[in-house]
Amino acid sequence: MYKYHCLNPISAVGIDNFDENYVNCAQPEEADAILVRSAVMHDMTFGKELKAIARAGAGVNNIPLEACAEQGIVVFNTPGANANGVKELVIAGMLLASRDIIGGINWVQEHEEDGDLAKAAEKAKKAFAGTELELSLIHISEPTRPY
Repeated sequence: MYKYHCLNPISAVGIDNFDENYVNCAQPEEADAILVRSAVMHDMTFGKELKAIARAGAGVNNIPLEACAEQGIVVFNTPGANANGVKELVIAGMLLASRDIIGGINWVQEHEEDGDLAKAAEKAKKAFAGTELELSLIHISEPTRPY
């Protein structure tokens, strides 16, 4: 039986891969493995049983690599695990910027008390016309299996 401790909330999609041989423990000092996302671990003291630190993300800058190496603690990360989320945010950002959607929302909020919003919007809509995106250039891959 292995004990793990999560320093940050970890998605159930990942945690559900553990079978009955893995048990969540309340204290990191008792853990065989620590799961971390963004918590800074540089000032932590590791328990004698700690064998591995798994970073749910691409980098390991929040983990004291030198101290882990000295204590024989294996450190690994999950590069690419958030690739779909990053792609979605990039596409959302492109859409927001190309049509100045935020500017349009702000304009409506500033003018919502005007007597005839529809008439004012008709006059102002050219300011938010934006540009079209050539979406055929965007390659959206099949979703990867979440871990």
